[in-house]
Amino acid sequence: MKNEKLDSEWLYTISPKGRFIDFNFQEIWRYRDLLLLFVKRDVITLYKQTVLGPLWYLIQPLITSVIFTIIFNGIANIDVGAGIHPFLFNLAGVTIWNYFSECLKGTSDAFKKNQNIFSKVYFPRVIMPMTVVISALLKFAIQFFIFIGFYIFFAFQDNAGHIDFKVLWLFPLLVLLMGMLGLGLGMIISSMTTKYRDLTFLVGFGVQLLMYISAVMYPINVAVEKIQNNFPKASTFISPIIQNNPLANVVETFRYMFFSQGNFSTKGIIITLIITVFISLLGLAVFNRTEKSFIDTV
Repeated sequence: MKNEKLDSEWLYTISPKGRFIDFNFQEIWRYRDLLLLFVKRDVITLYKQTVLGPLWYLIQPLITSVIFTIIFNGIANIDVGAGIHPFLFNLAGVTIWNYFSECLKGTSDAFKKNQNIFSKVYFPRVIMPMTVVISALLKFAIQFFIFIGFYIFFAFQDNAGHIDFKVLWLFPLLVLLMGMLGLGLGMIISSMTTKYRDLTFLVGFGVQLLMYISAVMYPINVAVEKIQNNFPKASTFISPIIQNNPLANVVETFRYMFFSQGNFSTKGIIITLIITVFISLLGLAVFNRTEKSFIDTV
C-alpha cells in the first residue's frame, strides 16, 4: 500500500523505454512560457555578444548575393529572366534559404549544446530546437525587409518583375515549410550526433551542398536545360533531384511570388507539404526517442 501511494504521487514518469511514436503536444503547450523565455534569451544574448548587432543579419545576405551575381550571372552567364536584376533574383533565394539554413544548423546540435541543462532539470526537450526555429524568424524578418527595400528600388527601374497577388497568400506557408523542414532534419541529425559526433562537422558542408541543388542561385528550368545539354547522361538522375527537391520548390515559388517568372506548381507545393509533414513527424519521433537515453551516450 505504501509503494502504491508513492507511485500515485508522481506527476511524470521518465523511462528510456516506450513507443517509438510518442507525441505529447499537450505537454509542449503547457511549457509555452518556457519556450518564450528561451526565445527571449537567445535574441538578447545574440545582440549582446556582437558589436554590430543585427547589422550582421544584413551583411551576410548582401555579400552572398553579390558573389552569386558575379559568379553565376556574370561569369557563368545564367539567365534569370527578362526584366529582373540578377542581384535581386539572388537576394530573394538567399533570403528564404537562410531561414532554413539557420533552423537546420541551430537544431542539429540541440542535445550536444544543451546537455548540461538537460541533465539537471526536466522539461520537454523539443522546446530547445523549437526555440531556434522561432528565434530565427527575427533574422528572417530583418532580411526579408531588406529584400523588400531592394525590390522597391529595382521596381522603380523596371528591373523587379511584378508581384503575383494570386500566389502571395502562400508566403506564410512557404516560411512555415522552411522552418518545419529545418526543424525536422535538424532533430534527426541532433539525435544521430549523440552517438556519431563526426556528423557535427559535416552539417556545414552538407548545408552548402544542399544549397546548390535547391535552386537558390538559378531558375529550375534553366538548370535542367543546361544539365540536359551539357551532361545528357547525368541528367537522368540529376534533373529529377532538382525538380522534386522540396526546398527548390519553396525557393522557386517564393521568387515566382515576387517576380511572376519561373515555375509555380500547386501539385509541387502539395507534395512539398506532404514531405515536410513526414520529415517533421519523423524528426520529432526520433528526437523524443533519443531524449530518453541520450544522457548515457553524450
